[in-house]
Amino acid sequence: MELQEFIANFAAQMDETDPSEITASTAFHDLEEWSSLSALSIIAMVDEEYDVTLRGDDMKNAVTVEDLFNTVKSKL
Repeated sequence: MELQEFIANFAAQMDETDPSEITASTAFHDLEEWSSLSALSIIAMVDEEYDVTLRGDDMKNAVTVEDLFNTVKSKL
């Protein structure tokens, strides 16, 4: 599992944010379009792409995209 691939998959879930704006250090909760629906999209993408189940707490405790990546990686 590569960080850049995870960032690309994360960015693909965001409809209104330019993918180039999403980096490892992006605080995704601060994205203008971030919502509970966005969180559900990310949870579904992680389940589908990486066969990892994220909980709401995982999403809440992660600050950056890289934090989320590390959480997913730790569950592999």
